[in-house]
Amino acid sequence: MSPTYPPHQFARRAGVTIRALHYYDRLGLLKPSGRTRAGYRLYSDRDLIRLEQIVALKFIGFPLNQIRDLLNRKDSDLAAVLRQQRRVMAAKRDHLDRAMGAIERAEQIVASGQTHDWEAFRKIIEVIQMQNRKDWMRKYYSQEQLANLKQRWSPELQAQADKDWKELIGDVEAAIARHEDPAGETGRKLAERRRNLLLQFTGGDAGIAQDLKNLLADQKNWPQDFKKPYGEEVENFLNQATTANGGLCL
Repeated sequence: MSPTYPPHQFARRAGVTIRALHYYDRLGLLKPSGRTRAGYRLYSDRDLIRLEQIVALKFIGFPLNQIRDLLNRKDSDLAAVLRQQRRVMAAKRDHLDRAMGAIERAEQIVASGQTHDWEAFRKIIEVIQMQNRKDWMRKYYSQEQLANLKQRWSPELQAQADKDWKELIGDVEAAIARHEDPAGETGRKLAERRRNLLLQFTGGDAGIAQDLKNLLADQKNWPQDFKKPYGEEVENFLNQATTANGGLCL
């Protein structure tokens, strides 16, 4: 029979606090293997293995509620999630490498006295903003959805999408200047173009479409450098055109 430990001994052995053990118990993360006749918790070496898993998953970025679900899954499911998390961490490492390279270049410029070369400093800001935006996107999209987007998207597609959005916005602004009726044929065609651009982004995935709605509705929490591609007047026109034509898009 394997030895058991009261909470204070187990906590000292595991390097955590008793308060943490109680918290993990309440969350259903780490239930003690047994109890004394008086009802006090008793932990075993198997509990230590599970606690080590909890600490490791927490360290690499998983929230506690997700850790509970992961540890209750089959081993194959946990392995798949860990592989995905490893990819996320590898992407972060790549980003840090690029940021460090940009900073190193800026250091060299400063050391050489070429402080007028602001391109290196602009590159640092660009790299950091890119990562901040990626971190922010994770608030709305799951890792699986982000992997889906990364697989389908490319710099070429992004460049074409930017061009298409710019042309659409220009055409909507022109329609507004002509006092076009959003419910008319021009409005219908413009709303259809927006629908196609959004479908290109979501890939027809209902979950991504819903998360995009949530992101757009949460404007107060957007990063300062993130802006909608169009203003309120353009958005109102497109929304009216969409409603008038039976809800063509998101």
